[in-house]
Amino acid sequence: MKIKKVFLITWKKILWIFAAWVAAVLLHGFVYGLFKGFFDKHGGDEPFFFLIAVIVIPLYLLICLVYTIIYFFKKKST
Repeated sequence: MKIKKVFLITWKKILWIFAAWVAAVLLHGFVYGLFKGFFDKHGGDEPFFFLIAVIVIPLYLLICLVYTIIYFFKKKST
């Protein structure tokens, strides 16, 4: 049951995923802007919130969508 709660997608969960993505993008820009001098001096970029926004959140959304589709097909076939 716990897996169902984590991965089964609802409209509320979609809104939370979108809000988390927006927050990660804004935090990426904020942290980069705050430490721009450090990043310019040492090279690179702020990786943590960037990876969350570009990899983690879309991957979680994809996994949720696949799980939801499989869940409803199994539910419909039984």
